[in-house]
Amino acid sequence: MELCSGVTDKSHSLSKQVDMETPPASVFHGIVLLQGGRGRFSFHSSLLLNSDRCKLQCYDYPVCPDVVKVPREELAYVTCTYRETCINQPDFLATVDLNPRSPYYCQVIHRLPMPNLKDELHSSGWSAGCVCFDNITTKRNKLILPCLISSRIYVVDVGSQCRAPKLCKMIEPVDVFWKCNKGHLSIVHSLPNGDILIANMGDPAGNGKGGFIVLDGETFELKGNWENECEAPPTGYDFWYQPRHNVLISSAGLVPKRAGRGFNPDDLKKGVFGRRLNVWNLSCRTLTQCFDLGEDSLPLSVKFLHNPDAAEGYVSCALSGIIYRFYKACCERDTWSVEEAIQIPAKDVTGWILPKMPAFTADMVISLDDKYLYLSNWLHGDIRQYEISKTCKPRLVGQVFVGGSILRGGPVTVCRDEELKCQPEPLVIKCKRVYGGPCKMQLSLDGKRLYVTNSFYSTWDKQFYPNVVREGSVMLQIDVDTEKGGLTVNKNFLVDFGKEPNGPCLAHAIRFPCGDSTSDILA
Repeated sequence: MELCSGVTDKSHSLSKQVDMETPPASVFHGIVLLQGGRGRFSFHSSLLLNSDRCKLQCYDYPVCPDVVKVPREELAYVTCTYRETCINQPDFLATVDLNPRSPYYCQVIHRLPMPNLKDELHSSGWSAGCVCFDNITTKRNKLILPCLISSRIYVVDVGSQCRAPKLCKMIEPVDVFWKCNKGHLSIVHSLPNGDILIANMGDPAGNGKGGFIVLDGETFELKGNWENECEAPPTGYDFWYQPRHNVLISSAGLVPKRAGRGFNPDDLKKGVFGRRLNVWNLSCRTLTQCFDLGEDSLPLSVKFLHNPDAAEGYVSCALSGIIYRFYKACCERDTWSVEEAIQIPAKDVTGWILPKMPAFTADMVISLDDKYLYLSNWLHGDIRQYEISKTCKPRLVGQVFVGGSILRGGPVTVCRDEELKCQPEPLVIKCKRVYGGPCKMQLSLDGKRLYVTNSFYSTWDKQFYPNVVREGSVMLQIDVDTEKGGLTVNKNFLVDFGKEPNGPCLAHAIRFPCGDSTSDILA
């Protein structure tokens, strides 16, 4: 393995073997289901046979604590933008009623407009989200809204009136530019010390530049850059960390000013689409390993397993259709490795921008019990559910199409498909034809309801799904079979953002004030 001075090629990391002769010093602890009940256990990797590599690397990590006992989600906060819609209105945060007993079920009950135009509200995250393993309840009073295009940061108070949030602070782009030399902000998580970490995709000019900026967790003042300036990766987007392993892992993303012009096949093989997976020392804030996942692979979503002792997780590569599993290869040397876990084949097509259409895995979610992994394929149009009890061999157990570019009757004809026998039918819910493909997902704490929106990025929405820009996004609910696996579209649930008072808008990130499957990092 090479350190941050060089990039590790995936072919080397895949062949890396775990040295089982010298057992790691650490002992893994967790919660395990024993004959219908829960109990503590200890596991030492030296007890494994030298040949039993899969049991170490594909260890059946125990389930998280009693997450199913929390109340059902009753509200959702959804980021919405008017950028690229030809509607000169500010972006806003929508509050959606999710209570089936409410007369306002499936409706936007409040809209908090931002004070500026064309911000492109994209992701969102809580000011508190790193919690104790034995107590996953935490107060979520402030929602952080970083802007993908303007690079502003909004802090929204949702604690005073959860059904009518209000803006309480704004950090201007000039402050981010001058203090951090960063821009184009994306994913948000709170750190173990209470500060807030925000990933960035570029510099103020839109050139590719990865890394992170830090907000004070109490005052929300901009503190500066998180990483050493000399170690900023060439691009960035998503990240996740595991405090017990002192590690943070981040993905690559796109070069903002090139991606802002839309998807151009001429940009392939020119470094516009990221290819690296970065491993950081969490406490020292230094880059320790870099994995090359292939040219134009575009690693986007990164997730660790929720179990705080789990030294493994997944990264989805949007353009290659490959989901890699990363794992700690050697506990003593704190080295990590990657291996291919899932590959979604591209489809041979006519009537599209390229002769082969990638799945474009825009988002990935892992259930809180670490039983299922979910993928949204923005171009193909399906949501997939994988059972991951054997983490190196995910098993497809559920799939449902909720739109996409290969629907029957559309402009694209599939010539060769390794998975489907025929092109899927269009989806209609409550008399509304659903356009676009599934993008951002959010899973309820009990794992039974998966919510999804269908806007990826306004410029690309306009290019690939112009009907979504004209008619507005939707938010759907997918019912999940948590016992045997399986996904079903709930035909009684539809949030239609095409009916907004100021005109159709594009909806993206979803957050629940009661907690969700992509907010809390267990420590």
